[in-house]
This record gives sequence, structure tokens and C-alpha cells, in this order.
Amino acid sequence: IGVSARALAMGNAHSAIARDVTAGYWNPAGLMGIRTRYEVSAMHAEQFGGIAKYDYASFATHVDSNSRIGITAIRFGIDDIPDTRFLYDADGNINYDNVRYFSASDYAFLVSYAKHTKWLGGLDWGANAKVIYRNAGNFANAFGFGLDFGAQWRKNKWQVGIMLRDISTTFNTWTHNNTLLYD
Repeated sequence: IGVSARALAMGNAHSAIARDVTAGYWNPAGLMGIRTRYEVSAMHAEQFGGIAKYDYASFATHVDSNSRIGITAIRFGIDDIPDTRFLYDADGNINYDNVRYFSASDYAFLVSYAKHTKWLGGLDWGANAKVIYRNAGNFANAFGFGLDFGAQWRKNKWQVGIMLRDISTTFNTWTHNNTLLYD
């Protein structure tokens, strides 16, 4: 979905120029662009007429003069989904008091690291380690992990960036609660 009004206005073409705390999402190498000791960013967006909620928060800081670290948390979810499996009572009558509600959400937690090198006159590189948690009410949930890699290079007015997402395929392991199907 993306983060940062600037990046979204550019049609998500941001991997070469991300140079702030949002680089943890776009290209972790861009964390080398933060100049202050600490940077924080947060965003809330709604999609599909407010049904789906997207929340993002990120923090980045200097490790030393040639490296940065960042932490990012993202949630995309739909809340208050009606579970109408028990709408009808034992006599076949509709009973709206039997309607239950659940949420379906995806969570991502990223730890980003960026390093400045002297290669090619100043190549910055970075990596994300991410943990994913997904849930669909009490019906199913999943845990996963993944890795991203990014690089940025600047020379005069030229800026080049590359972002390799999910180089580990972001593996997810699902657990299903089959007993809920026949409650």
C-alpha cells in the first residue's frame, strides 16, 4: 500500500529517493539520509469507504556516523466483520443477538539496518528483517518472516535505487481452528 504522502503522490516510485525514516519501508539503504538523531513517522489511512484500516509507525536513529537502524510497525485490517453462522436459532428463527463480530488483520514488524560504504564513490546498502502476523478472527492465524535488501547510489544529480523485496519469499505458517466451523 505504501507510506508517506510524498511517496504515494509519486506513484510509489520512491526506492531511489527515500532519505528519511520512511526508508525502512521503501528502501532501507535510504535510512542513511536521516540527519537528526531521531526520526519518527506515523500514518493512518482508510480504504474501501473506511472499511479497511491501514496504520503505520516508524522510528529510526543513528548507530554511528556510517550506519542507521530503524523499527517499523504496520497493521492492515478489517474490523467488525459479522459472523452470521448462528443467525438462525434452533427453531429456524432469525435472532440478531446471535451475530458475533471478528477482525481480519495483517501485522508486519520490520527491523531495518543501513550502512554507508565507500564502494563506487559512496554506495549505501540496507536490509530489513520482518516478522509477519496474520489473523482471521479465531478461525486462523499465521506467523511468518522475510528479508528485504536495498541499495542507493548518488553521483552529482543522479540517484539510483534498487529494492529487492521478499528475497526469502516471506514464508507464512498458518494454523486453522476447525472446531469453530461446527460450533
